[in-house]
Amino acid sequence: MIPIIDRITHPEVLQKAIDHYRDKGIILPTFAQMRDPGLIPQKIKSRLTGIGLWDLHPLNLFRITWKNEPKESGGLFGQPNFLELPCSLTGTEARIVVMLGKWFPTGAHKVGAAYGCLVPRIITGGFDPTYHKAVWPSTGNYCRGGAFDSYLMDVTAIAILPEEMSRERFEWLKEIGAEVIATPGCESNVKEIYDACHEIRRTRSDCFIFNQFDEFGNACWHYQVTGGAAEEIFRIIARGRERFSAFISSTGSAGTIAAGDYLRTRFPFIKVVAAEALQCPTLLNNGFGGHRIEGIGDKHIPWIHNVKNTDVVTAIDDEDCMRVLRLFNEKAGKDYLVSEGVSEELTAALEMIGISGIANILSAIRTAKYFEFTGQDVLITLATDSAAMYHSRLRELEDSRGPYSMMQAARDHEKCVLGSAPSHMKELSYTDRKSIHNLKYFTWVEQQGKEADDLRALWNDREIWEKLFNQPHRWDELIEEFNERTGLLKTL
Repeated sequence: MIPIIDRITHPEVLQKAIDHYRDKGIILPTFAQMRDPGLIPQKIKSRLTGIGLWDLHPLNLFRITWKNEPKESGGLFGQPNFLELPCSLTGTEARIVVMLGKWFPTGAHKVGAAYGCLVPRIITGGFDPTYHKAVWPSTGNYCRGGAFDSYLMDVTAIAILPEEMSRERFEWLKEIGAEVIATPGCESNVKEIYDACHEIRRTRSDCFIFNQFDEFGNACWHYQVTGGAAEEIFRIIARGRERFSAFISSTGSAGTIAAGDYLRTRFPFIKVVAAEALQCPTLLNNGFGGHRIEGIGDKHIPWIHNVKNTDVVTAIDDEDCMRVLRLFNEKAGKDYLVSEGVSEELTAALEMIGISGIANILSAIRTAKYFEFTGQDVLITLATDSAAMYHSRLRELEDSRGPYSMMQAARDHEKCVLGSAPSHMKELSYTDRKSIHNLKYFTWVEQQGKEADDLRALWNDREIWEKLFNQPHRWDELIEEFNERTGLLKTL
């Protein structure tokens, strides 16, 4: 039976959490407030004006939204943060828009996915913040988001991530006081992360594992919050005759792509596109391998991925991503783009796009070319994080390849961006989708102990995904009850 979290399971544990959060002054935001910060009480907004975006302050839970004012300190809220990329950069007339995760606390939207996993357990009495430790298995930003949320919610965090991830991630996790477990391999080595989780389950009774690959709270947050933000962006930029034609997301944990499920309810003919690394093309052709697109772990199909709602799979060469990373961030690359007609303002803003965001952009370009989209077609994708997470990678590239030049920038732009062709991609048929869904069996039933009947239900039950994605409506009721019982909103 696939669990729906809709009731209090342990009232005594819930009361301990309420008492603890009252003592610590911790107020929990609702999903509705993260989607529409206009619903946040004015007293909280007033206090946020004196708090930095990354400050370890519990009120920064209310900054888990796409709509933060793009300021390092004291900002409030506005429209969702995004960039629209011009034809001079992308080589396609289709309008490609990138949602920006940089302006979340920690510089990545994974604080939202982690909150969506942790808070339902706290408000139903399933997690005791005075006893349990929160384990965040991740290929990158999710464990950072989990560690940040844990600190703000006074929970001890354990971060699990591959040892080959960028140095910036490990340094920040240690600074925030999280216990760090480095597993063998790169972002493709998800099984090794699961092995570490198995060992924790075997030896540590005080740990609660929030596995982003099977925690529906991850997908729920993106369905409600990211999906709503993408819809709002389209309404902002549409001039009258545009179509919302595609939503593109790297698969990773399959949380972000759940925004496509929401968008389907608003734009029925939208194409939902899953991007992955060519070096590990799991969805495209059951492939395997290692790659350098940090943060999109693969070699399996996440339990929470509604494959029935995925129309297209694209596989992006990680070498193209590394070359474009330099193009977007090296001075010579920026100078070249300006010489090609890209505005100085936009060129300066490209540093807000990290490696997986670059992969998403290249996937969007391929999608636009494959479907022959025009200037009336809008494609929305996103940058989970910014290049600030990858300065060490840029230094490594300079050490191995030498200084960057405008000539190299021209080559990279021509080959990797303008020359991005609709190859290594597949428009999925019904049987293609079912084949991908069936791959879940080997990871989740054989290895992780889930029930085959639940796997069948995720394919055959026409109502199950709607029920799962809409759990936050009930969670908001429980969050409001929780805050009422702490009494903190009244005493602000």
